[in-house]
Amino acid sequence: APQKMTVQDVPRAFPTVDVPDHAHYTIGVVILIVGITGTLGNSLVFYAFCRSRSLQTPANILIINLAISDFLMSITQSPVFFTSSLYKHWIFGEKG
Repeated sequence: APQKMTVQDVPRAFPTVDVPDHAHYTIGVVILIVGITGTLGNSLVFYAFCRSRSLQTPANILIINLAISDFLMSITQSPVFFTSSLYKHWIFGEKG
């Protein structure tokens, strides 16, 4: 049976750099702020689009598509990145 290769089997496959703790926390806070702003802002865009009949034009549907995509990225990626920054390493395992 073939053996599964891991990162440890390939030296220098992913070089690491020692980063100070405050850099992890700073990046984590920035990502948290970006995530919250993205979630709220895109929610407001979607809400305004649904409530106002004059905004429901074919051109604005493209904008709503972008807002929904950005909203989904904000709610799925920001918490993961923020949590990893607080722990200063990837904690979600190989599948994550």
